[in-house]
Amino acid sequence: MICQRPAHKARGLLWEFVGGKVEPGETKEEALIRECKEELGVLLSVDDVFMDVTHEYPDLTVHLTLFSATIAEGVPQKLEHNDIQWITSAEIGQYDFCPADEVILERIRERYE
Repeated sequence: MICQRPAHKARGLLWEFVGGKVEPGETKEEALIRECKEELGVLLSVDDVFMDVTHEYPDLTVHLTLFSATIAEGVPQKLEHNDIQWITSAEIGQYDFCPADEVILERIRERYE
């Protein structure tokens, strides 16, 4: 599942994976569960780390940890994003993603195509 960033945010209308910042005292897994509840209204069951990426934008450096996860409860809703889509690895090229996600997308293509 991918999410389209709101137009008014940095990298507006680009696509990304749901997530956000880890708050003090929170694990990465707990942060993902919280962010998915806040942004999509779903409860996740988080599995293993898929990969880690560090990317430098002109205005900030981001460290992304991508997890494999399943929705345990709820149906995804557009609570904070412009749009959300379920896509296959073959459909990745149809979407404009945030530059930080390019390495992740390549790994998904390698593994699932």
